[in-house]
Amino acid sequence: MTCMPVAQPVAVPAVAPLPRARPGYEPAAPGTGRFWTRLLPALAALALLTRLPSFLRPLWNPDEGFLATEARMLAHGAVLYRTAVDRKPPVLPWLYELCFALFGDGSLLPLKALAVLAQLLTAVLLASLARRRWGERAGCVAGALYLPMSIALAPEDAQAATFEVFMVPWTVAAMWCADRGRWGAAGLAVAAAMLTKQTGGAVLVPVLLLLWTARRRTGGAVALTLGLVLPVAAVAWLTGPGRLLFWSVTGSGAYASVEGSVLLAISRAASHASILAAGCAGVLVPLGCLVLSRRRAAPPELWLWLAASVVAVATGFHFFGHYYLQLVPPLVLLGTSALCALPRRVARTAAGLSVLSCGYFLGWGITGEPPELPHSLKVARVVRERTEPSARVLFWGMHPEQYWFADRAPASRFLTAGLLTNYSGGRGPSRVGEGYGVPGSWPAFRRELRLRPPALIVDDSRGKPYAPSRVASLRVILDRGYVRVGAVDGAVLYAPARAGGQ
Repeated sequence: MTCMPVAQPVAVPAVAPLPRARPGYEPAAPGTGRFWTRLLPALAALALLTRLPSFLRPLWNPDEGFLATEARMLAHGAVLYRTAVDRKPPVLPWLYELCFALFGDGSLLPLKALAVLAQLLTAVLLASLARRRWGERAGCVAGALYLPMSIALAPEDAQAATFEVFMVPWTVAAMWCADRGRWGAAGLAVAAAMLTKQTGGAVLVPVLLLLWTARRRTGGAVALTLGLVLPVAAVAWLTGPGRLLFWSVTGSGAYASVEGSVLLAISRAASHASILAAGCAGVLVPLGCLVLSRRRAAPPELWLWLAASVVAVATGFHFFGHYYLQLVPPLVLLGTSALCALPRRVARTAAGLSVLSCGYFLGWGITGEPPELPHSLKVARVVRERTEPSARVLFWGMHPEQYWFADRAPASRFLTAGLLTNYSGGRGPSRVGEGYGVPGSWPAFRRELRLRPPALIVDDSRGKPYAPSRVASLRVILDRGYVRVGAVDGAVLYAPARAGGQ
């Protein structure tokens, strides 16, 4: 009798469990493979188009002038947070210094080009995030929506190559890395955002939520912490921990206070929020439709990202227009999520609104002019004519770009009257004066002017609350050692009395 062969057991390889889906997260279907080859050239062209106005003016706002002057000082031996000071972290001053060393310090064109790349990188990262969550169509939508929305502010806020433009790519990179469980890289991106501008650290909040929903939280937490702490510690070691902490955080108590300026802060907040809302109608309309229809909500980490960014914008109660750029990336992803859940006709409406708003703000940028640019150019020209190239001068005002335009070295480490009086952007007079300046600034300022008296002092206060008539120490300096020698466009010029006013 023939025996039937006995079937031997076959080992079946274990199947790895699928990753746990986060709330509101739906992995996208595989794409066609030509996504980036088609999208990248379109986004690059759109980035150049939307940033075109930035190349049409030498600079757009005083922050660019501050950074340019500060970078010149650093290139000539000044030390950051010692003999060149600002309330910001060091990454952007160092970037300006590097560009000046490579390309010369007479133009901001290299920085403007880098700003285009920063905005393009932000759009690419947003497209990648949306593609992974909702598919290739969503990725195209997110990338294309960001660039027009990034200029939905007054040109002096949207087109300047300053802190927010270079901070935003790092915040989006932090979310991109966290979305993929790359926690060390996410920590590095959060650190870079914070070291570009303090409020960039707000993105840590949604990153922590993503970490909480991850499978390996302990290892992720260690990697995230190391990625965040090590770069900050390295920068603190380079600049001095106490000085970095003072100039970036603790030395700005009076500046961050809203006392005496509540109505002004509310008015500015509402004004700039309205401008941004008009420019972001292409995502706000579908997002509103989604909320009203009570359909599936967007992922909670995106709402948390938006909420943390709102808190960051409100920090300090100044509500300058450029602060609002931080809101745009989470708004783009929330709007993209809404468009994926709503009928196509809503998407067509959103596209039309985005094109209209982009055209309006682009036209505003092309035809507009920085409000104080003509004045600064006039004052700088007169100072250049009245002083030797090696002379040190003092501009008592809020426009440090005048040093850069005049090509004259500052007589003090304090480049604006705001650092010495707490004045900023229309703040009421109740908390402006010597007693509200950066702690310790006036003894250092008086010592600088005593050791190296400026060849020319320009009072550019023009009736503002920090005028010399309201600042006793400066009034004494002018009365005892200087005489009035002229005026230009409202700014008053003083020369040393010992030189006979020559």
